[in-house]
Amino acid sequence: MNKIVKFFTKDSSLIPLMAILLGLLFGAVVMLLGGYNPLLAYTALFQKVFGDLYNIGETIRQITPLIFTGLSVAFAFRTGLFNIGAEGQFVMGSLGAVWIGTQFALPWYIHAPLAIIVGALLGGFWGAISGYLKAKRGVNEVITTIMLNYISLYLANYIIANYLRAPGQQRSEIIQDSASISLNTLSEFFGYARLHWGIILAILAAFVFYIILWKTKMGFELRAVGFNPHAAEYAGMNVNKNVINAMFIGGVFAGLGGAIEVLGVFKYMTISASLPGYGFDGIAVALIGANTALGVIFAAILFGVLEFGAAGMKFVAGVPIEVIEIVIASVIFFVAASGLVKFILKPFRRKEKGGAVE
Repeated sequence: MNKIVKFFTKDSSLIPLMAILLGLLFGAVVMLLGGYNPLLAYTALFQKVFGDLYNIGETIRQITPLIFTGLSVAFAFRTGLFNIGAEGQFVMGSLGAVWIGTQFALPWYIHAPLAIIVGALLGGFWGAISGYLKAKRGVNEVITTIMLNYISLYLANYIIANYLRAPGQQRSEIIQDSASISLNTLSEFFGYARLHWGIILAILAAFVFYIILWKTKMGFELRAVGFNPHAAEYAGMNVNKNVINAMFIGGVFAGLGGAIEVLGVFKYMTISASLPGYGFDGIAVALIGANTALGVIFAAILFGVLEFGAAGMKFVAGVPIEVIEIVIASVIFFVAASGLVKFILKPFRRKEKGGAVE
């Protein structure tokens, strides 16, 4: 036991792993108090995710939009802004993609890329609105992004209902085959799971995220403005321009996620009474991933596995959805609250320094 403790306390990079274990342990306690078998529940979770190729493919599909929205939120956080509007940017990206996908007849090598680009730009524009209001009017971006989430929902519903609606349906027309980004061959290998090019684009987006922030002059200015806008302005940087740019780029990431979800999974957009939820999940993904590109990918994997595997816990172990949400929330809590994990491990670190842990 002491060797296990030493393994987790020796390297700070293993703190997130310890946090996940603590979250699962806490979730097990909650299930025991509720009269459920945590061992059966967790076994069902992993069997649901990794039990066959179809479920593995569907888990990858679940992870993909979370990477995009996580990158969107993380980019804003890195530049000193709070993008709570990835949800609305995701919706606008979906709307842009479904508009191009249904209303134009183009060759596939033009149609799909154009739909993705339009969706990304529309998401970026939606984010830039909050950036402009912050830069030019001093309006807090938290307020405007939250409000724009619901404006995007009702605007999308209006446009679908009046311009893109399929006859007799509560949804848009289905996108043309030339706009689809499905991976048919790979999908067949994974038991016809809804796999698409989005996972590759998501990894490329994470790479672009890193390059922009850490390898470009613009990225340096964005981070400088976020760290200290007054010092950045004194150094000759255009603070207002960088605020707008940061929110625009963050919106592009979320818009990409929305466009790819429409073009690769659903093929249409519904008239909905609620937001899809990927943007709000992206906030947790960004926090868990410490606002880094690689961290967001791993956090999205964790979040996607927990969410997709929850169905196994419900149907196999009989765990109600409310308890499952507590389990997922406890894992997120311990991963996000790394300071609490370090505090819990502090006595073991002292023993290690004193030579008690061997």
